[in-house]
Amino acid sequence: MAELIVMPKLGLTMTEGTISNWRKAEGDTVAQGEILFDVETDKISNEVEAKLSGVLRKIIVEEGTVDIFRPVAVIGDANEDISALLGGGVPAVVPAPEQAGTPAEAGAAAAAAGEAAVPADGGRIIASPYAKKTAALLSVDLRQVRGSGPQGRITAGDVRDAEGGSGAVAKVKISPAAAIEAAALGIDPSGLHKEGRIMKEDIRSFAAASSKTAVQPAVQAAVQEITRVPMNSMRRIIAKRMLESQAVSPAVTYNMRLDTTALGVLRQQLKDTLKVTYTDLLVSIAAKALLEFPLLNCSIEGTEFVMRNYANIGVAVGLEEGLIVPVVKNASHKGLAEISQEVKRLAAGARNNSLTSEELTGGTFTITNLGMYGMESFSPIINQPEVAILGVNAIVDTPVAVNGEIVIRPLMNLSLTADHRAVDGAVAAQFMQKIKAYAEKPALLLL
Repeated sequence: MAELIVMPKLGLTMTEGTISNWRKAEGDTVAQGEILFDVETDKISNEVEAKLSGVLRKIIVEEGTVDIFRPVAVIGDANEDISALLGGGVPAVVPAPEQAGTPAEAGAAAAAAGEAAVPADGGRIIASPYAKKTAALLSVDLRQVRGSGPQGRITAGDVRDAEGGSGAVAKVKISPAAAIEAAALGIDPSGLHKEGRIMKEDIRSFAAASSKTAVQPAVQAAVQEITRVPMNSMRRIIAKRMLESQAVSPAVTYNMRLDTTALGVLRQQLKDTLKVTYTDLLVSIAAKALLEFPLLNCSIEGTEFVMRNYANIGVAVGLEEGLIVPVVKNASHKGLAEISQEVKRLAAGARNNSLTSEELTGGTFTITNLGMYGMESFSPIINQPEVAILGVNAIVDTPVAVNGEIVIRPLMNLSLTADHRAVDGAVAAQFMQKIKAYAEKPALLLL
């Protein structure tokens, strides 16, 4: 019996997902457990498996953003009547920004005539963001592509068909961010001849090298060119969440400088047994301090504080596509060795896109480190529904007065942003003093 395949809920906070790639085509036989399609969420990319065996009779949504539990396809027997399932079952797909205002008649006429989906008035091309990325990667002119989607919309499959199936995708391994950068700069990634995956930095380096040999008028023309690049799914959600956080939380940032001499000595003492980073140490320190200052570890629901006797510390990891925050669960009840191993495992999982939704949710406090980029102060934005986030800055050798003498000490700024609904200035300052005390005298952690 035929069944509708819906957009699954892949995490507690997931409300929508973006279909980026179908692994099966209409008419293909599907076995239970096989990968049907790929979904991008605000956290990670996911592979969605078939829940039953049969034939993929209809793909309702080729690409686009779909609310959870809305139909995206139909699986059934080869000769089964599926008209009842399709009647009124088409989900509401969020259109890409560039589609807004596009006349439906123009796209429909183009599709009916079998022509490329270029508006007669020279307006915008009806194509999905993923189709545009694919076109940039394959150097395909979208104006020459016939769209098979609704209202003549061009899909990634149309682009690959127009390219002629040369297999360029397999020849050029390139990250999504690099593909967007290449499209923005008008660069053919296949000309880089790099072993391994092409990254955004490779595209920029190639563009810089090329600009040195280009004639000046051409450079000036390129500088004045404007290109619109759609946000990927992760960046759209980040933008939405950060805006919501600023609207919800009356946030104040507190900065305090601490001496990392003792932490440096501790790292040296442990290096033969355990290689720990300053982030590892600060996760351990913050977890202990949060139990002493529970308001920094709470969340707000209506007119109530949700208090906890444990601390789950999120550690922000920067990726090309955006920021992701895996969570060290029960960090307040783990030793430094276990915390260090888990931070490294989660960071590696974030970079190779192997984390589960469980590993990305449930945080009660977040630490974000920009010290490796030389930052000395910044105002991190609270990761809702938490009420505080700790920013870690660079360690800078600084002259300070000690016992009447000028000496050089490695000093670090910490930047705490806290929600003033829960955390008053005095409480935030006391929390920072406790962090400073533990960092400058790590032996206190043993008490």
